[in-house]
Amino acid sequence: MSTKHRPLAVYTDMEDLDYSAGVALLEDNGYDVRYLGTRDPAVIAEQAKDAEALLVGYAPVTAEVMDAIPGLKIIALVSMGFDNVDLDAAKERGIWVSNLPGVATEEVASHALALTLAVTREIPFFQGRVAEGDWNARPDSTVFRLSQERLGLIGLGRIGTRLGELASGVFGEVVGYDPYLPDTPATREMLAKAGIRRAGLEEVLAESAVVSLHMPLTDETRHIINAESLDAMRPGSYLVNVSRGQLIDDEALRAAVDSGHIRAAALDVLDVEPAPADHPLMGHPRILVTPHVGFLSDYTLAEYVRIQAQNVISQARSGAPDTPLFELAPAR
Repeated sequence: MSTKHRPLAVYTDMEDLDYSAGVALLEDNGYDVRYLGTRDPAVIAEQAKDAEALLVGYAPVTAEVMDAIPGLKIIALVSMGFDNVDLDAAKERGIWVSNLPGVATEEVASHALALTLAVTREIPFFQGRVAEGDWNARPDSTVFRLSQERLGLIGLGRIGTRLGELASGVFGEVVGYDPYLPDTPATREMLAKAGIRRAGLEEVLAESAVVSLHMPLTDETRHIINAESLDAMRPGSYLVNVSRGQLIDDEALRAAVDSGHIRAAALDVLDVEPAPADHPLMGHPRILVTPHVGFLSDYTLAEYVRIQAQNVISQARSGAPDTPLFELAPAR
């Protein structure tokens, strides 16, 4: 890069991530770096108007924000999810968008399995009773043997498939539904190796003791779990979600748990985060919520920050980031 011009890279929001290594990497490669600490589009548009790169956590990046930053070349995300960015607008404007595919596959799949085991083994119930000094309390429904039950996966991408691998030695059968996964010999081999039998959505819902969600948030998948699909689930079954909170109709799930049709739910994501105390899925004794920490490990904390910054640097050097969400001509 020319010493006459130090391009500006702006971090919008990084929540609890230590992004200092990313700042150092960017500065070592000729960037000036600014941190805003906001998700507010108006603030981002004003305070990042001279940026060439946006490094984004959960802040929404709209077409209006992009238009307010005329020199913007790349929006580098710090997650695999990308529903907070208007991808069509970015592509129309020749702006790269990169994400972090596969970095936390192991962690999120493990977290999904941990949530599954926690609710099916009634861990929250027993922990609560022991804390009260009651060692003889038992739940009002018998804990079942997992090796005699079926796990159903909705979504067979990296995380869903990895969960299938982990769970195939725990559950009697693992079945999965994914309308976007092509039916090819390579796919069939991959699923067989993971111990997953492919099935239709109706079968996954109706015959699984546990249904676990692993789909991106799109217009088609929003509220894929609603009153109708919950009613189609096996009575007394469990729901797990480590993907996006908006996959679930909150009120419908609360009603299904209240009625006992859904025995319990375990969620690492909600439609609003942080969730308010009066959120319909907060504070329920049969709804276990963790604060979007499925990705968390010493490995991912370092790699998320490094890869996000490296995508910015790679785009400047070669004309394209390392992990783009779509392809553009190398030069803007």
